Amino acid sequence: MTSVRNFERGASQPIRANLAALKAALESGGIVFIEANGGGIGVRLKD
Repeated sequence: MTSVRNFERGASQPIRANLAALKAALESGGIVFIEANGGGIGVRLKD
């Protein structure tokens, strides 16, 4: 959580491994990342 808090407040830039872990955690929780060519960049919940 410290890494996320620091990134959100602009105190640091996340390292690649932390970004990958955060993305994996969100995806395992049901989040789908939408690519730019899929109608616009964004996220949604899995059906």
